[in-house]
Amino acid sequence: MRVHLGCDHAGLELKSHLIGWLTEHGYEPVDHGPFVYDALDDYPVFCLRAAEGVVADREQGLDSLGVVIGGSGNGEQIAANKVKGVRAALAWSEETATLAREHNDAWVVAVGGRMHTLDEMTRLVEVFLATPFPGDERHVRRIGQMASYESTGELPSLPASAVDRGQLGHEA
Repeated sequence: MRVHLGCDHAGLELKSHLIGWLTEHGYEPVDHGPFVYDALDDYPVFCLRAAEGVVADREQGLDSLGVVIGGSGNGEQIAANKVKGVRAALAWSEETATLAREHNDAWVVAVGGRMHTLDEMTRLVEVFLATPFPGDERHVRRIGQMASYESTGELPSLPASAVDRGQLGHEA
């Protein structure tokens, strides 16, 4: 499996560590930078490229996921989610890393370099990469609703229970 990586200065140490770890564990890391420490770097430059790499690989039928790393992982997740077709999830525990794959078929995981130890973050990435998407119908349906909205800008229909209770925020 190919794993695209992008980060900012706060994630540089983890990214360097992960490249070696990924290689040792049979993955093919693709480093989108940064390549040197710069306290003023801009994470979108690197995280957008990592997320685009995942999409490009998947469009070619390749097995590919991504990892974006920052101080908290929040901005990096937001940046990755701006790439059409990407579902990026912030993982802060093994459970959130697992659920990102099992329930959301996330293609990119974001982790915070200042939130966990190197070993903890490596474990979050390991869990994310090793967890398959089982394809349960309810999760596929929900992912489809998001993908449809991303393509069309049209909100999914409200369920009858929301309409019956007068919980209309938008037209049904």
